[in-house]
Amino acid sequence: MAHKEKYPRPAVAVDCVIFGFDNKQLQVLLIERGLEPFKGCWALPGGFVRIGESLEEAARRELEEEAGLRNLYMEQLYTFGEVERDPRERVIAVAYFALVKREGTVLRASTDAVNAAWFPISALPNLAFDHARILETALKRLRGKVRYEPIGFELLPTKFALSQLQNLYEVVLGKLLDKRNFRKKILSMELLKPLEEYATIGSRKPAQLFQFDERKYQELARAGFTFEL
Repeated sequence: MAHKEKYPRPAVAVDCVIFGFDNKQLQVLLIERGLEPFKGCWALPGGFVRIGESLEEAARRELEEEAGLRNLYMEQLYTFGEVERDPRERVIAVAYFALVKREGTVLRASTDAVNAAWFPISALPNLAFDHARILETALKRLRGKVRYEPIGFELLPTKFALSQLQNLYEVVLGKLLDKRNFRKKILSMELLKPLEEYATIGSRKPAQLFQFDERKYQELARAGFTFEL
C-alpha cells in the first residue's frame, strides 16, 4: 500500500548572502532574476533544495550556477519561514552567509540569473522576496562575529597592509578605530606573517605587507587562545 502523507510538505530553499570588500566599501553580491516571480528584480543568490543533496550542497551549487563562485568560507545563518514569504507556494528558506576575496573573483551569471553584480551595502536596490530582512540578519552576524573570530581575513587580499586591515574593521563595524591601539593589539596576537614586500596604498608611502597565518591561529585556538578585537 502506498504511503499517504497526512500533512502537505512545504518546499525548502537556500538563500546566500555573499559579502565582499573592495578596500573602500563592504559589498553584497546580488543576482538579477530571469524568472517570475520578481522577474527583473535583484535578489540574493539561491534556489530550491534537491531531494538528493544537503542544505550546504544546495547553497554551494546555487552559488556556482548563478554567480560562478566556488570554495567560499560559508556558514549557516538562520531559517526564515513566514507563511507568505514566497508568492508561489509555502517555502521555508535556510540562509547562509559567505565571504569572498574580491581579488581575482570573476562573476558569471547563468541558469535563472541573467546578471550578477556587487552592490555597496550603503546603496542597495529594492530586493525580491524577504531578502532585505535576510541581508540585515547576515550583516548583524558579520558585525558581531568579526570581533571574536578572524573571519575578516576572508575579505582581504592574500597579502595586505595593516592600514587595509584596519579599514576593513572600521567599515564593517561602522566606527573609527585608534590606529596605535589597533596595530598594537593585532600584532601582539602574532597571527600575521610579515613579508619582505611593500605596496603603495592610496597616496601613502609604500607599506609593508602581511599574511594571515591560519596554521598558527588553529594551533593557538586548540590551546585556548581567544581572538578578540
